[in-house]
Amino acid sequence: MWALLFLLAAFAPAVDLGLGASGASVLSLATTEAPGSTPAPRSSPAQPPAEKANGTPQQHIRVIKKKKIIVKKRKKLTRLSPLVTARPQVTTSPAGTLNLLEKQEPGCPPLGLESLRVSDNQLEASSSQSFGLGPHRGRLNIQSGLEDGDLYDGAWCAEQQDTKPWLQVDAGLPTRFSGIVTQGRNSVWRYDWVTSYKVQFSNDSRTWWGSRNRSSGMDAVFPANSDPETPVLNLLPEPQVARFIRLLPQTWLQGGASCLRAEILACSVSDPKDLFPEASALGSSDPLDFQHHNYKAMRKLMKQVNEQCPNITRIYSIGKSYQGLKLYVMEMSDQPGEHELGEPEVRYVANMHGNEALGRELLLLLMQFLCHEFLRGDPRVTRLLTETRIHLLPSMNPDGYEAAYRRGSELVGWAEGRWNHQGIDLNHNFADLNTPLWEAEDDGLVPHTVPNHHLPLPTYYTLPNATVAPETRAVIEWMKRIPFVLSANLHGGELVVSYPFDMTRTPWAARELTPTPDDAVFRWLSTVYAGTSRVMQDTDRRPCHSQDFSLHGNVINGADWHTVPGSMNDFSYLHTNCFEVTVELSCDKFPHENELPQEWENNKDALLTYLEQVRMGIAGVVRDKDTELGIADAVIAVDGINHDVTTAWGGDYWRLLTPGDYVVTASAEGYHTATRSCRVTFEEGPFPCNFLLTKTPKQRLRELLAAGAKVPPDLRRRLERLRGQKK
Repeated sequence: MWALLFLLAAFAPAVDLGLGASGASVLSLATTEAPGSTPAPRSSPAQPPAEKANGTPQQHIRVIKKKKIIVKKRKKLTRLSPLVTARPQVTTSPAGTLNLLEKQEPGCPPLGLESLRVSDNQLEASSSQSFGLGPHRGRLNIQSGLEDGDLYDGAWCAEQQDTKPWLQVDAGLPTRFSGIVTQGRNSVWRYDWVTSYKVQFSNDSRTWWGSRNRSSGMDAVFPANSDPETPVLNLLPEPQVARFIRLLPQTWLQGGASCLRAEILACSVSDPKDLFPEASALGSSDPLDFQHHNYKAMRKLMKQVNEQCPNITRIYSIGKSYQGLKLYVMEMSDQPGEHELGEPEVRYVANMHGNEALGRELLLLLMQFLCHEFLRGDPRVTRLLTETRIHLLPSMNPDGYEAAYRRGSELVGWAEGRWNHQGIDLNHNFADLNTPLWEAEDDGLVPHTVPNHHLPLPTYYTLPNATVAPETRAVIEWMKRIPFVLSANLHGGELVVSYPFDMTRTPWAARELTPTPDDAVFRWLSTVYAGTSRVMQDTDRRPCHSQDFSLHGNVINGADWHTVPGSMNDFSYLHTNCFEVTVELSCDKFPHENELPQEWENNKDALLTYLEQVRMGIAGVVRDKDTELGIADAVIAVDGINHDVTTAWGGDYWRLLTPGDYVVTASAEGYHTATRSCRVTFEEGPFPCNFLLTKTPKQRLRELLAAGAKVPPDLRRRLERLRGQKK
């Protein structure tokens, strides 16, 4: 799916750069009209269409120069306030074109085509080119598979011979329709989009009436798309109450097909006589702030939580974005600002891609919830905050989010705001530590010559001119400062949990199963989240786009999905002690705010349960036998798992393991190694596994000489024996 994003970006310039220096058209575009339909509206007066001998209108050829004028007018249609619920009213002029009014009228939220609240059986069409281009694929932002013609194409497309195509949505009960958002077909190989359409309504799917121009009383013709991906909004001249709505394409790109993806804006209406079954409510009983928060609102909310729960919260910044916005973190613990010996550190990171907004809002909701429930004395939350130090980074990419927020939830499209302000995809921006590790493994150098953990940053990555985003550098320094044990990276656009490795071991392979030495732990962690997510466990839901992850428990190895070099998950595993997975939270990257209560309920228990998995495995302290002080950077190795972890500065460590019996070895420079057996059970852990290490004679001698002390007789004799063994 993600490969489509980059291929489309590569193909797009061929259409956008159609003008030469003189302004003459190098590439001409044409619009095909539905036979017998009203000609598409023009942005300037035009001659009536010439008629062929048989009376059918000829195709209208439009050059790029004229096309650019149309695009400029359409950009006004796609501009909106941050929320879909407040948009400029649109009317039609006598000529049939649409105009914007200055007056702001309240709009309606999306009906739910993109979020899948509208089921497949609520969508019908006059015809379809194939099952993969059926009406169920006519959903805003739906993504196609890599192959055209399969079961997962990127739009609804009518048959070529269909002279009066239509796409119909059944709202299920009388609904107040207020607007439509459309896109063209998502495809690597084809360009298909509708350029104008009409709208009709019905209460019984047999008798229909159209949306009419206020001034002329004629059927309104709405301008649609000029490219496949940019969402275009049209508000109805007058909102209409009906059960069914139809979109009737009038014209489309010449040489292409009548293809579209859509979202319907609709409000519920009162039913005083209870003639229709009540629609399922989207809601939550938790008293939280369910709305989208821009940077200013996010800061204000975090400050409010801190003021409400000052004893368990602390706000700090780990750095700044390219445009200077601070990367704020909310820390939640019974001793905020302090690493307590034996208490594990966990983190959630969201909004790495700026247009994937749900994770950002879920973390803002989570910090409110933890504060509220702690004050209420909830035992689960109280234990979580007293035994764990939690760090919540709501937005790793605030610059990208602000760009997406300005467009609004329904008009941001699939990619706008994804990258940071420099155009960098932050999830491809971390150092590639996989390649040097695998090369060393192939040469037999791991773990005796090259370590299997805490791999250093490559030299090229540390150069001043390295292409490393400030947001990425800030997170790397954050990882180094705090001994994180567990993390999840919250994304959007799918419903699946992916785990490392994210990069394929075979160079240039698009996808390949590439497990880590801790594959059992990562599959456990992924299954815990997927198994407690309400929406992932909904057996009636349909796949988001082109893969049905429910067939495999809604979990997948990242590299077996699509390769991601430089991912934060792989970097976290190879450069630190932290185990991290990616959670794709929703089909809709930027759900409307009226869906946030339900999304919170879908993920609330999963967010809490995942944090509790930090108790799984073994934990302990590695101490000096003589002084009983903790030993920092001691290495904890588990037999049979070619990946070690290290102790924090106080000597404490946490090693995530699935239930079983393990042989564990602790080692540190200047100390004799120690080995013991540790058992992990299914009971709440972690299992305590402490170590006392004895200094080597050489280390004791160094310390005594450095302190100016006299060498004791027993140590002198041991050193003499060691010298004799060497001779």
